[in-house]
Amino acid sequence: MNSMDDTGVVAGPASGQTSHTHRLRRLAGTGFIATLAAMVATTLAAALAQAVGVDFEIPDGGETIPLSGFAVVTGFFSVVGIVIAVALLRWSARPAERFVWTAVSLTAISLVPPLLSGANTATTTALLGLHLVPATVMIPTLARSLRTRTD
Repeated sequence: MNSMDDTGVVAGPASGQTSHTHRLRRLAGTGFIATLAAMVATTLAAALAQAVGVDFEIPDGGETIPLSGFAVVTGFFSVVGIVIAVALLRWSARPAERFVWTAVSLTAISLVPPLLSGANTATTTALLGLHLVPATVMIPTLARSLRTRTD
């Protein structure tokens, strides 16, 4: 047996580490709630566009984008945004500012494929708008969350 001087005090993680882990978890939680809201908003906007006659047919292959496709793609790229926000919170001195610049740049890049798709004007216009719907949900929510976490 080893002789140990046990004072009965259990050392936990440093308070800075606990605080940092808590901030990351809160940011991720806020992000996932925003992701669900963005998925619902985008799918509803796509359903509304369909109701007024947008066919969402892409000439390459002649397939129509299903409503579930909007939800899945929105969810996937929203989670990518959360990962970027978490990384910036972890490694950037100004995470909110860097996140906004990154997210706005990526949103602008995401507008290129609908313009190159060869779809009719109504579909192209609707797709451009549907790229902006989740951006208007995710970017301000995550930026605000990053600001409150770093103040």
